[in-house]
Amino acid sequence: MVSEPARGFVLALDQGGHASRAVAFDTRGRELAAAHVPVATSRDGADVVEQDPVELVRSLQVAAQDACDAEATRTLPALSAGLATQRSTIVCWERSSGRALTSAISWQDRRNAAWLEQLKTVATAIRETTGLVLSPHYGASKLRWCLDNVPAVQRAARSNDLAAGPLASFLLSRLLEEKPVMADPANASRTLLFDPELLDWSQSLLDVFGVDRGQLPRCVPTRHQYGHLPAGRRRIALVACTGDQSAAAFAYGPPRESLALVNVGTGAFVQRVAPAGVRLPDGLLLSVLRSDASGALRSHEGTVNGAGSAIDWLAGRVAIDVERALPTLARPSAADPPLFMNGVGGLGAPYWKPDFPVEFIGGGDDLQLLAAVLESVVFLLSVNLEVMRGVAALDRIVISGGLARCDYLCQTLADANGLVVERYALPEATARGIAFLAAGEPADWLVPDIERSFAPATNPALAARYVRWRSEMAHRGAVALSRQAVGGRR
Repeated sequence: MVSEPARGFVLALDQGGHASRAVAFDTRGRELAAAHVPVATSRDGADVVEQDPVELVRSLQVAAQDACDAEATRTLPALSAGLATQRSTIVCWERSSGRALTSAISWQDRRNAAWLEQLKTVATAIRETTGLVLSPHYGASKLRWCLDNVPAVQRAARSNDLAAGPLASFLLSRLLEEKPVMADPANASRTLLFDPELLDWSQSLLDVFGVDRGQLPRCVPTRHQYGHLPAGRRRIALVACTGDQSAAAFAYGPPRESLALVNVGTGAFVQRVAPAGVRLPDGLLLSVLRSDASGALRSHEGTVNGAGSAIDWLAGRVAIDVERALPTLARPSAADPPLFMNGVGGLGAPYWKPDFPVEFIGGGDDLQLLAAVLESVVFLLSVNLEVMRGVAALDRIVISGGLARCDYLCQTLADANGLVVERYALPEATARGIAFLAAGEPADWLVPDIERSFAPATNPALAARYVRWRSEMAHRGAVALSRQAVGGRR
């Protein structure tokens, strides 16, 4: 059967830590063209992580132009566009000119962690309002650092010409003809200044962090008329904006409560639609997946800071090419393979320990060390999944992201949790999810094929390593949770 020809396309812009992507989809969700532009990250010590905001803007412009000029799209009308970005990354810029006044301070950046310690007395109140924990990875302490330490930001603030907020807001202001200063709920919520119930900035939190509401973008829904994106002769209406993980939840259509969505890139994330009437479990985060005129869809989310970043950490310490080794991994053959205490970037959910050891327990060859790092990602995800399953059942896991291509990671995740892990033919979920939202969530949007399904197998050795790993985590100061994930409910 000959498929129906495309009548136009939706352009998905995905700005990530390693690259900016633009992907064109037809109105049924079939990919027509894609473009990819690498971007750089600079690091100064363990805590300072930045990107060039002008480079990020230009990379998206180049990717968008390339996708629009592809053979499959150049004669088609561009119907709409959407933007998904790294959450928790912030920029300060001059409202009148759009000129960036700071670097894009990465979500991984922890430069103001010491200052944030003074707010521990109000950490509970902050969590009750935001659904988040008090963490330097979120935007508020980074914004406070800019206000306290960057003269250009201080001058703009004095002249009422300062705009400051999520990376997405800066990109919208630079990419779109109308130069809007707006924030969607997914990105705004990762500042620690946003109330996800009100879907607006919290005045009490603005007071806590000393941030002026007038300096922040205007809060708008996920689906909104943000403005128009120039791309050559085209002028494309950008009608959806959200965070990368929130977008990924829609890669396969509207998400369901019983589905755990795992995305494994620089960090790893697991989320599910928040079950109705269920209180946010301790240690997890509340996220806004989507808001529009009909209301808001929220999720419970767990985060693992050291996923791809932990692989990068290892790559500088072993002789093997870890990227080439990932597809070759199999079950450890050693009687006592090493464990990895994965404190890369600090421990995320549900432990929330900003300073945690990064070390191996036991020794092995380079492949065994790589397997131990991947197992640590699985173990951290498994603890989060167990917390989720404590309030409502899950029936399967869908995995996406760059590391999802590793069969060993997927099978270990299935074995550890007693749940089928499905990997779709489209490993990168963010672009597809934002395209679905920008297309208006059409009912006939095609779901990609499942490329491989990993059925859980009995794995006593893995279960034993997990028990030992939990014990070592507790010994090193992580929160000891009561229930084990390995061998848990099926």
